[in-house]
Amino acid sequence: MTPEVNPKLREALPPFAGGVCFVSHEFLLSLHLQTVPDLQRLSPTPRAMGDPLTEYHSRLQEQEKQIKSLSAEVESLKNPQNLGATTRLDELRDENTKLKYRLNILKRSLQEDLPVQDSKAMLNINQRLQQVFGGAITASYPELEDPPLAVTPSQQAKFADYQCNSAMSMAQMLKAKGTKVSPREIAEKIIKNLPENELIEKTEIAGPGFINVHLKRPFVSQLLSNLLVNGVQPPPLAKKKKVVVDFSSPNIAKEMHVGHLRSTIIGDSMCRLFEFLGYDVLRLNHVGDWGTQFGMLIAHLQDKFPNYLAVSPPISDLQAFYKESKKRFDNEEDFKKRAYQCVVRLQSKEPDFIKAWNMICDVSRKEFQRVYDCLDIKLIERGESYYQDMMTKVVKEFEERGFVELDEGRKIVFAQGQSLPLTVVKSDGGYTYDTSDLAALRNRLFDEKADIIIYVTDSGQGSHFQVVFAAAQMIGWYDPKVTRVEHAGFGVVLGEDKKKFKTRSGDTVRLMDLLDEGLKRSMDKLKDKERDKVLTPEELVKAQRSVAFGCIKYADLSHNRINDYVFSFDKMLDDRGNTAAYLLYAFTRIRSIARLANIDEAALRQAAESTEVRLDHEKEWKLGKCILRFPEILTKITDDLLLHTLCDFLYELATTFTEFYDCCYCVEKDRQTGEVVKVNMWRMLLCEATAAVMAKGFDILGLNPVSRM
Repeated sequence: MTPEVNPKLREALPPFAGGVCFVSHEFLLSLHLQTVPDLQRLSPTPRAMGDPLTEYHSRLQEQEKQIKSLSAEVESLKNPQNLGATTRLDELRDENTKLKYRLNILKRSLQEDLPVQDSKAMLNINQRLQQVFGGAITASYPELEDPPLAVTPSQQAKFADYQCNSAMSMAQMLKAKGTKVSPREIAEKIIKNLPENELIEKTEIAGPGFINVHLKRPFVSQLLSNLLVNGVQPPPLAKKKKVVVDFSSPNIAKEMHVGHLRSTIIGDSMCRLFEFLGYDVLRLNHVGDWGTQFGMLIAHLQDKFPNYLAVSPPISDLQAFYKESKKRFDNEEDFKKRAYQCVVRLQSKEPDFIKAWNMICDVSRKEFQRVYDCLDIKLIERGESYYQDMMTKVVKEFEERGFVELDEGRKIVFAQGQSLPLTVVKSDGGYTYDTSDLAALRNRLFDEKADIIIYVTDSGQGSHFQVVFAAAQMIGWYDPKVTRVEHAGFGVVLGEDKKKFKTRSGDTVRLMDLLDEGLKRSMDKLKDKERDKVLTPEELVKAQRSVAFGCIKYADLSHNRINDYVFSFDKMLDDRGNTAAYLLYAFTRIRSIARLANIDEAALRQAAESTEVRLDHEKEWKLGKCILRFPEILTKITDDLLLHTLCDFLYELATTFTEFYDCCYCVEKDRQTGEVVKVNMWRMLLCEATAAVMAKGFDILGLNPVSRM
């Protein structure tokens, strides 16, 4: 009896000889190696991309299962007894090559789903190695579901450039399946199945099963040349997603304080990162511009400036104005009643009360803008008032779905898996922060159509957002496997006494006072270094602002945002160690090398196109590899939102450059005359590449380096 043969398989069968189906081991091996590894190499895992790519990954796995099934059928047909009459041989012979054709179509369809590899884009070497090793691992052990893929830069540069550390975990997986194989055997098999590629010079097995990877120097040299010719370009993006970042968010009628500093700096840097990578970014400032406090502010405004509708009131210190109104609210019963009436009339949107509210908001906005101008922050204001009309619909939606419960006059919602409820309507019928945050989240999901939403607030609000996100998922607003909604929390700012950062009188530190102090101290630092004798007055002011605001930003970003950090002007202005002052001075020195050698930008551009970047010296090689790690650093940050990783990288790059510059002469001068006698242009290009990557890193962190310092 002739067995049924899969139609796709028929296309794959090799030629027949003498009525016997000849399926060689070589054919089966080539079929396998051409399919699974190639398909795997087409894309890294979703995690490696920095994007989920869930649909593509699922499709890839399904197609790999089909290929395994076809391979099994080919294996069964190796037995001639399984074949039918020889009259079918001609038909099978005609269809012999069709499976390869089908596989090529399959691979091309997968390729269409991948991000387009822009020839100008910087290559993520780690990601490329993951593709190569991912294919080899799948080819070596196709029976393992989702095998571990661990490729990292080597911690010991003298032994390797990168390492693949998957073999140990794979040995444990195989052992669980009843197969005992040593990690070294697994590593050997992986190496045997490594496909031809453009970047690996050689591999070695070290210790129990670590695979040491050495890169090809011409490959690294070419990547550096590409960087110099094209500039620092982002790695290719699979899909241009919409990102909403909610940050800064001060309260109207209150001063911005040091807590707002962290949210503002961290949120702005996250936006800059996603913008550079090619995402569509919406920067939102969710200011506190609505609520009962505006009743007492408007009532106090009416008493203090009765002619406020005709003449704009001269409120210069809104903080003092707020304190005055709060004192009256706490101590004067008649004033308190009138304040509540003002709230009702404001919420009813009576024109005179809306005008008073706008006046108060405008005074605050001007104060906020002073801070934003100093720190070069761009934001779109959408305060709580923006979502007022949406809150009624949100409450109705939860009620219609049966999620609302009554609790002593309040309307509350318990989200699945959460012990604390959200209060969506107060007992007096008013809405709450919970209602506002739900309405804002719904707006960002459905109206803004965001793929990624990030809230940058202090860690103390983490539990609140956890409940809000759980409620949104419960009602079906988003699927966390498809849409990323995340709270990026941060620790508090401490004084040098390790307590909450306060003034000597115990008050919260005003942000503008802090920035002004930074300007004063940075000017003192520049004068101590006698830069006022070298720079023009205009250059000195630019350097002052660059150092002051750059140091404040970097001091925050260089710490893991989750932890508390100690605010110290002395430490952040120190030009030794991992500080902005050190990096800004280092950058200025690197930029000056070409200028002092009388090499202009045009000469550097021409050299970039015609001069090979030689990497013969160990310090040249170390610097070249360090420069090219920039894309993998950025990809990692999109996953964990920890910006201190970029700060650590820039510091490592600066110190690696110093090692290179101390050992490798870029410009050789006559010892007696000081004249330039020789320029080693390939080393000048390494200087230029270092400066280009540092400049882009500074831009993402919001630092503004100057040409002279």
